[in-house]
Amino acid sequence: MNREYANYAVEQATSLLAIDSPSGYTDKAAKWILNQFISLGFDAKLTVKGGVLVDLGGENRDDALLLEAHTDTLGGMVAEIKGTGRLRIVPLGGMRAENAEAENLRVYTRNGICYEGTLQLCNASVHVNTNYGSTPRNFNTTEVVLDEDVTSSDKAREMGIEVGDIVAFNPRTKVTASGYIKSRFLDDKLSVGILFGLAKYIKDQAIALSRRVYMHITVYEEVGHGGSSSVPCGVTEAISVDMGCVGDGLKCTEKTVSICAKDSGGPYSYEVVGKLIDAAKKENAEYAVDIYPSYGSDVEATLSAGFDIRHGLIGPGVYASHGYERSHIDGVYNTLKVLKGYLSI
Repeated sequence: MNREYANYAVEQATSLLAIDSPSGYTDKAAKWILNQFISLGFDAKLTVKGGVLVDLGGENRDDALLLEAHTDTLGGMVAEIKGTGRLRIVPLGGMRAENAEAENLRVYTRNGICYEGTLQLCNASVHVNTNYGSTPRNFNTTEVVLDEDVTSSDKAREMGIEVGDIVAFNPRTKVTASGYIKSRFLDDKLSVGILFGLAKYIKDQAIALSRRVYMHITVYEEVGHGGSSSVPCGVTEAISVDMGCVGDGLKCTEKTVSICAKDSGGPYSYEVVGKLIDAAKKENAEYAVDIYPSYGSDVEATLSAGFDIRHGLIGPGVYASHGYERSHIDGVYNTLKVLKGYLSI
């Protein structure tokens, strides 16, 4: 597999990052993903839950492999319309106010209108607020300031804004000349791009898979139940393709593929982890085996739902997770190589 498939993966991820899809508001992203897989020539369908299930073909349906990635992201939801017309929000998933402060955003109303705004500290002017530096940042001390002439809750409601509206933060996606990929929500849209790259490679090379392979792009991973359904009959192994963690005490970098041995949900299948390591060695992929101290995945939701499968987790290294994240095209390429080696194609 050459690097053109890593480039393709990044291009697809960049397009997907431009489609807002916080948990619970993923229909547009899912339909885009569905059409992309269909355009590659694969059988793909929307699940009742709103995800995308793809059949890549292959023999041996009784020992099938399921690859999981998620397109839902962190975000917010309007919890209160203040008397000033500003909005208090609550997080969707692990969004953190201290990280999202001063970020531009979009508020999606149920009448189809989208309003722009910014998450700001309440009383955000440094020249006025003498407690600016000492105020804790959370979703009670910050608020959405709409870019509209609105100074009352009545006016906001006249505009169609209500409790329960979705708040999507600007991803600020940028790919540098040196190959770094910077954006919010690389977790996990970068890995969705990687699955596109793998699918395109299989199609371009007209590869006959020795075992049945499915892909499930889930839409509720950030809130814990993305992979809990839609597992095809015959699946014996499931691998989450998600972000690899980069940080103190870990070996993974943005340029490597991370193989997770254990996270906060417990150990991954010893057998699957071993086969992933063997695949990395076979394909000369730069890899790291790490333990993630605070992490959960789609495939753990699959196990929790009662499916009798073996499970694993890999992904390109991502720094500053759940913030303004950064990875590298080398990490994308190394992840693709491990998937290729695991499938023996």
